Amino acid sequence: MTDIKLQRVYTNPSGSYDDGWRIYVDRLWPRGESKAKFHYDYWAKDIAPSAELREWFHADPQNRWPDFARKYMSELQTNPAIEDLTTQIRRHQHVTLLYSSHDTEHNNATVLAEYLHKKIE
Repeated sequence: MTDIKLQRVYTNPSGSYDDGWRIYVDRLWPRGESKAKFHYDYWAKDIAPSAELREWFHADPQNRWPDFARKYMSELQTNPAIEDLTTQIRRHQHVTLLYSSHDTEHNNATVLAEYLHKKIE
């Protein structure tokens, strides 16, 4: 079974915990992060929320979180890229989903992690 963790892009890779396969799950490159410094193994930008959904959510994140989570889950269910990602994830014991949001509880990575836990069990 795959262990899926979440981590902000701006947090250095863990020295004590094996981050495993590191997947960046946002569509846009993280602000202020250099390509030389940022360590990731795979950029799953096709898995990120659509631009329309992301922009809608960021206009009022506190009030739109439940609807965002539901709508993003719906996008994931119809996203053809999810099958390839889940196949790749199953090959790894540890996976870390990397995201750039300041909010560690209300972001696309938390929704994606929930979806992946159900999908790969």
